[in-house]
Amino acid sequence: MPKTLEGQITMEKTPSYFVTREAPARIYAMSRDTKLIVVVRDPVTRAISDYTQTLSKKPDIPSFESLTFKNRTTGLIDTSWSAIQIGIYAKHLDNWLQYFPMRQILFVSGERLITDPAGELGRVQDFLGLKRIITDKHFYFNQTKGFPCLKKAEGSSKPHCLGKTKGRTHPNIDPEVVQRLRDFYRPFNMKFYQMTGRVFGWDD
Repeated sequence: MPKTLEGQITMEKTPSYFVTREAPARIYAMSRDTKLIVVVRDPVTRAISDYTQTLSKKPDIPSFESLTFKNRTTGLIDTSWSAIQIGIYAKHLDNWLQYFPMRQILFVSGERLITDPAGELGRVQDFLGLKRIITDKHFYFNQTKGFPCLKKAEGSSKPHCLGKTKGRTHPNIDPEVVQRLRDFYRPFNMKFYQMTGRVFGWDD
């Protein structure tokens, strides 16, 4: 990490920290005052999105349905598959809470980042002790991508939207498989809501 001067905030991101068992201890050893921001979304949608991204790189991988189950007949979910395992947020949070208190962790709703980006980023600014500068006027909704875009990126006169890897069309998944996954994640989601004090609405 680079040196941070007085009045500066240094940020670093990677999608794998939250689910890497060794990460909390390593980050705590570096700085126990670190604030952590985690973007989460409906774990079922997240798993399908994960699969879609892999499929774009490896078109010959097995179907989503066959990777989801250890045994399709019994409905036993294969929790060793990373696309499934990542969405068990309560389990990963348990690991982080051994090192960091909840007041140092902010969970951002991936769904609300799309429907209300300014509102969700307002929570981030508050969490970091920053003045609320980012508002609705900074965004417009891109119908093609299905995501909000920044009207003007920092240091540029052009709008900034998410890259080509975001907003891919998901494959059609058997509704029965989707329902099995919803049932599987429900108790973990409920525990996660309880732990964070925020209901994300993935079970509505």
